[in-house]
Amino acid sequence: MRKTSILFALVAFIIASPLMAQTDKVEKKLIQYVDTHNDEYLSLLKELININSGTMNFEGVRQVGDVLMEKFKALGMEVEWVDGSSFNRAGHLVARIEGGKGKKILMIGHLDTVFEPDSPNQKWSQVDENTIKGPGIADMKGGDVIILQSLAALHSAGLLKEMNITVVMTGDEELSGSPLSESKKALIEAAKWADVALGFENGDGNPATVNVARRSSSGWTLTVTGNASHSSQIFKPKVGAGAIYEASRILYQFYDELAGEEYLTFNPGMIAGGTEVNHNKSENTGTAFGKNNVVSKDVTVTGDIRALTPEQIARTQETMKRIVANHLPGTNATITFAEGYPPFAPTEGNYQLMNLFSKVSQDLGFGEVTAVNPADAGAADISFTAGHIEMGIDAMGMSGADDHTINETGDLRALPKQSKRAAVLIYRLYKGVDLKAKK
Repeated sequence: MRKTSILFALVAFIIASPLMAQTDKVEKKLIQYVDTHNDEYLSLLKELININSGTMNFEGVRQVGDVLMEKFKALGMEVEWVDGSSFNRAGHLVARIEGGKGKKILMIGHLDTVFEPDSPNQKWSQVDENTIKGPGIADMKGGDVIILQSLAALHSAGLLKEMNITVVMTGDEELSGSPLSESKKALIEAAKWADVALGFENGDGNPATVNVARRSSSGWTLTVTGNASHSSQIFKPKVGAGAIYEASRILYQFYDELAGEEYLTFNPGMIAGGTEVNHNKSENTGTAFGKNNVVSKDVTVTGDIRALTPEQIARTQETMKRIVANHLPGTNATITFAEGYPPFAPTEGNYQLMNLFSKVSQDLGFGEVTAVNPADAGAADISFTAGHIEMGIDAMGMSGADDHTINETGDLRALPKQSKRAAVLIYRLYKGVDLKAKK
């Protein structure tokens, strides 16, 4: 009798658990698929990590793409390789399926890493039971496998063929090709088609958060000229202050007027000044020659801007241009702004999608999901969907740490967890859940 009572109590507990109470039969099938097949996708992740796909290793990027293309084809998806020769990169993977039902969903990944063939970080290695060290495991081959595994779960349930999904995995996220209009064309076209964008970058490494916003990333170049002369004549009317003083004034005023604005950063990353300056724009390197007894003739400064909204970018650029135009005597200066990643601004739709994802997470027993502070997030490919979609979130990828370093790691527990959450989220979007419902 005692054993029977315990058995009934256990069954009652299982039925009453959040997972059983809040997920339907289809969602349970999705979860079961991930649990049953996770070792298979773990092996795939290892295979991908052991292929070097540094951005400029075109052959390696294409090899990773080829492996994944076959996997998407097996799910009944139409697969295309977008050649990258027009923007000097390997290219992009695009996989599509249009079944005519539900939201149009764009899933975003990237094939390349920061680790070129000469990097010491080339192979998968086990750190402990739950931790793997490897190039791109968190950023973002883990996210690519999560995309595939979540779609495979939907395919196994017979649902994928009825859905509208496009997957874009770029080959140049870590070092964008030029011009950006060509580099990001496939991604932007997919965004114009989509209602919802889901990004599978690592984010801040915490699976309890997602990005509802990402700041922009674009460049600027300051060019300053002065009158070369003997240093004993500096500040006199015919000579003026010299290029280095003018550059110093400008940079200080940038700091003085703009440094306190929330979500805005602007960093001068390179400066070269003196009598002669040579700046290699393609590599952003430079050489300078000058003498202590000669007033400086030229200065070049390059930097970046990161902002949360297009309005903040425009306002910042206008302030910088105004400061640059107010020259010290005997000097001249100009500033130019380069194209870059636009801001992925926070919207009501993004927050609604985050709330739905949080509800999914809680129903699966994984806890609440909250938003990453935009000040702690860099730019990513999802930024190019801004203004085209109804809603989007990023950082649904594999949790990890030390991205972009030779110590990059990933948490193996995140692979099945994130795949389950993604599959159930897509299923609920397909069913047409009330996105305005509270968590």
